[in-house]
Amino acid sequence: MIRRAKSGGNKSTPYSRPGVITKSSSISGPVTAVNRGGSSLAMEHKFGQHLLRNPGILDKMMEAAKIEPHETVLEIGPGTGNLTDRLLERAKDVIAIEIDGRLAAEVRKRIQDKGRSHKFKLIEGDCLKVPFPQFDVCATNLPYNISSPFVFKLLTHRPRFRCAVVMFQKEFAERLVARVGDPLYGRLAVNVQLYCKVNRVCNVDRKSFNPPPEVDSMVVRFVPHDQPIDVPFNEFDGLLRICFTRKNKTLRSSFLHKTVIRMIEANYKIYQSLNNSSPDLQGDDAFKRVIEEVLTETDLSDKRASKTDLDQFLTLLLAFNRRGIHFSNQTTENDVIEHDDMMDDE
Repeated sequence: MIRRAKSGGNKSTPYSRPGVITKSSSISGPVTAVNRGGSSLAMEHKFGQHLLRNPGILDKMMEAAKIEPHETVLEIGPGTGNLTDRLLERAKDVIAIEIDGRLAAEVRKRIQDKGRSHKFKLIEGDCLKVPFPQFDVCATNLPYNISSPFVFKLLTHRPRFRCAVVMFQKEFAERLVARVGDPLYGRLAVNVQLYCKVNRVCNVDRKSFNPPPEVDSMVVRFVPHDQPIDVPFNEFDGLLRICFTRKNKTLRSSFLHKTVIRMIEANYKIYQSLNNSSPDLQGDDAFKRVIEEVLTETDLSDKRASKTDLDQFLTLLLAFNRRGIHFSNQTTENDVIEHDDMMDDE
């Protein structure tokens, strides 16, 4: 099993729009040699590959996944097949996606030598571009630079899976599992909670890899909600972008910012036009008045995003929608209120 870890000193970015990959430098790190049967396979710098040498972490991942004999497992980046071996021992089938052709050949040979090829399917390609097959469990050790788009591709995959056990960079994982009031609580945590329950499985020290990356890791478990919350993601995230621009300011302060009012007005006009409706609201004063009324009736005017939970955000979105205000048709002015698409302010 290979850790594709960020070894550089750049600050990681814990959140991005689902399915969108921003240009960034490749994940680099020291080359690791994998020796098996006397052969040597050099790990690629561009994939930031690090060999996990602590089998106890694999034990914890397997325990968290609780794989049943009738289940199909999806694995991203099987590497040389350390985790794959264990998955094949328990699962009905394992489907793996591997971007590195050399490692694809390596894991194929390993599985074939053990006589398990009939239970194993390998797809060569980029997991963000390859359609996910139907699966019950996802168990994987993820490249750090695709964490955000992978998470939302995973959580929006249909049909829904039973659970996913994934290793991330610790900083990103801590944002995933953050709760209301935690310093790292932000858009990432709230958006993930829209789809599933998420909890920490274990921390992974950087010394568990060879060579050790410059960051620690964490294994996280996702369990989709039995009853999915029916709300458009772009609409919900559009609301959160406003709330978390300055997450320690009151929601009244965030929504009554002049730039936000202009954006809401533009979105309102676009929405009304697309639905062939005549706009009832005209001018900044009208939108300011409606915003204040919505915040008052939901009792969230003096609430801060850092102290607001999922149910309260959903209540706020519903109240705005009832007044004809939507957030999914965001204009370029939205860029003004976003200091960084991936990070939460203050």
